[in-house]
Amino acid sequence: METLEIEPVSPSGPRTAGRLSDRVREQHAADHALLDRGVGLRAIGRELGLARNTVRRLAHAASADELLVGRWAGRTSILDPHKPYLHQRWAEGCTIARRLFEEVRERGYTGGESVVKKYVARLRDAFPLDPPRKAPSVRDVTSWLTRRPDRLTDDQAQRLKEILARCPALDRTAGHVRAFAELMSNRKGRDLDQWITGVQADDLPALHTFVTGLGQDLDAVVAGLSLRYSSGAVEGHNNKIKMLKRQMFGRANFDLLRKRVLLAARGRS
Repeated sequence: METLEIEPVSPSGPRTAGRLSDRVREQHAADHALLDRGVGLRAIGRELGLARNTVRRLAHAASADELLVGRWAGRTSILDPHKPYLHQRWAEGCTIARRLFEEVRERGYTGGESVVKKYVARLRDAFPLDPPRKAPSVRDVTSWLTRRPDRLTDDQAQRLKEILARCPALDRTAGHVRAFAELMSNRKGRDLDQWITGVQADDLPALHTFVTGLGQDLDAVVAGLSLRYSSGAVEGHNNKIKMLKRQMFGRANFDLLRKRVLLAARGRS
């Protein structure tokens, strides 16, 4: 997030330096360029991402200097000593005027809350914050963990990296999951015992439960991870028949169900 700067106020003229001044001048130029093309205020607001009142103020000002001088130019404010702190808190994401007022009051501010609210409103117009990024769901993180790293977008890879850095247990889990995926993809069933030993040596109860399930039929698991043969086609037919059976429940007799199953099998072939 960009750092907010305090702009010098000169009693004899408008502000000429600082990020706010640059922003106002750019907005004023863009606003009048669109006005010259005959664009309406509402359309200008949508184009520039500004409130309608802001667009109207920009349009009524002959130059940006009129906006930068303002009626308070050359006057000191009771809030001036606390503005650097407000800028810092705004950059950190605190945008609630009431909270900021309470914080500066604890730091010695003796003015009213309305002064802080007006200044926060000016910060909000000049430095709109990006909307917070939605936190990934459990399904999102699970999908990133079980997907090949080269199939993740740059943003997904970066967010997964940040999540794993905050949770060492999940980071270790991800390592074991990827190692198991390597066993399945390359048919390395002979390395399953070594993988199980590594999981059992780690403090990951959820994976321990998975390993216990593998051990109940270890020979079949090793064969499944080693041989090129698969019962996937048979399981697919079973699922298809079960789906048809559910669709036909209470609607027809066995003869019609048999015909639907045969037609589905013919369609597969």
